[in-house]
Amino acid sequence: MTPAPFGARLDDVVVRFGKQRRMTTDGNTFAEGPTVALDGVDLQIRPGVITGILGRNGAGKSTLLSLLAAFNRPTRGTVRVGPEGCPPEEWEDPWENAWATSNVQLVRESGDLQDDEKLSESLKYYADLRPHWDADLAARLLDLFEVNPRKKPAALSRGKRSAVGATIGLAARAPLTIFDEVYLGMDAPTRYAFYDEILADYAAHPRTVLLSSHLVEEVERLFEDVVVLDQGRVLIAETAEQMGRRGFSLTGPASAVERLAGDRRVLHRQQLGGTLQVTLEGAADDGEAAAARAAGVELGSLPLQDLFVRLTDPSRTRGAAGAPAPTEADR
Repeated sequence: MTPAPFGARLDDVVVRFGKQRRMTTDGNTFAEGPTVALDGVDLQIRPGVITGILGRNGAGKSTLLSLLAAFNRPTRGTVRVGPEGCPPEEWEDPWENAWATSNVQLVRESGDLQDDEKLSESLKYYADLRPHWDADLAARLLDLFEVNPRKKPAALSRGKRSAVGATIGLAARAPLTIFDEVYLGMDAPTRYAFYDEILADYAAHPRTVLLSSHLVEEVERLFEDVVVLDQGRVLIAETAEQMGRRGFSLTGPASAVERLAGDRRVLHRQQLGGTLQVTLEGAADDGEAAAARAAGVELGSLPLQDLFVRLTDPSRTRGAAGAPAPTEADR
């Protein structure tokens, strides 16, 4: 029987890591103050959908995901997980909660394998921990990814270790399944096979999937919801369809493009000779589309990756980074 997908909720979550000693180039040491990884995060993950977790390096993605799997606990605020159909206020804190953690599977790049044991032994360990483990699926995926279960992790390439992690995440069939940059090291055919397997098994056994990736262009077709983190804060939390309406491009003669852009906020500008391309915030209405056609200006939609890059551009001030994340009522 397929279990109910889990949702997740974070309220005013702050994560700080303590002071550290650093060494300068001349050999002296100094104390560095606490690092803030997450700063006042309010977020609700819808159960039963595939959500992309996006952010630049250091934005707080791995910290956020580790909280949901009880690998860490917040410095301040609350984290809750629970099944679809149960009111969010009745969801439970995963920290030191055997019921919650048995239903949450976080897979990092390495797959968190036992290096001194054969892969087959590691898989038995996961089978004991995950009540919905599918051994047949695990065996099929290892065969698909051409991984020998009799080998030890130390004998595997980086890509093969990542494939084992992907296998564990899918075969666990946890109600909340989290992949944190698990594709690292995989070649393109293996990555695409992994994406296809996510969709196929998700359709057959609905669950909540969180997928953190820098290869946004490759994985955006999987996303139903998108969360964008920027410097430890939630910049965007909405459906992929809503995010797709956050920007568009105009390309054509510079004077016509400048006129059509009007007072819209420009996210990016690129000019080659007399041709100008601008990326503008928001969605173009029918009148703007008609005016662009009349002026010989091309109006284009933006891939999710381009929007993500523009909205998290570090040269932009936080106040100009984008609108506040919508609440659950805005969905």
